[in-house]
Amino acid sequence: MVVSLEVDRQSQSGKILSAAYACISTRGYANVSLREIADEAGVALSQLHYYYKSKEGLFKEVVQSTIGEYMREVERALRKGDTLEERASSFIDYFRRMLRHNPELFRLLYDFTGLALWSPVFSGLLRDLFRDLGNMFEHHVLDGSRAEMLKVHSAKALSRLMVGGMFGTGIQVLLDYDEELPEALDAMRILLR
Repeated sequence: MVVSLEVDRQSQSGKILSAAYACISTRGYANVSLREIADEAGVALSQLHYYYKSKEGLFKEVVQSTIGEYMREVERALRKGDTLEERASSFIDYFRRMLRHNPELFRLLYDFTGLALWSPVFSGLLRDLFRDLGNMFEHHVLDGSRAEMLKVHSAKALSRLMVGGMFGTGIQVLLDYDEELPEALDAMRILLR
């Protein structure tokens, strides 16, 4: 009996998280109410409060879940290839595919990045995301590299530049898809030659 109750709780919680992700990624944090999420999940509004206590608590869980999955995918992309250029190309290709086929993920990340500027709860999560992405890129792409640029700039600085450039270009793509903008992602490869 305890096991089935736990499974039911997980499924309720999972339905709520999925509904919150769907609502926020299509309409944005500011434009979504808890009632709309409850309706989307097919649960009573009180269930959202039971599992997540508040809108901020629910959205924090959505951010953590989204970031966790995103980090696993990025790491898989960064592990592909044997050379600096191959691993960086895999990262760039992954980013392009995600912008084209899963723009909701980026809308969600950008929405929460804006919230992070004002909310201590979200600022820690997003600060960790960008730091971890930079560290991951540095470890998988630049570690051990003898690239000429590393004689002038640190691997950490170049990793931050790469991640920041990717996210900045991503915003531009989402706001105005222009054939040259995705090419800007390919231009990042120049930094790694």
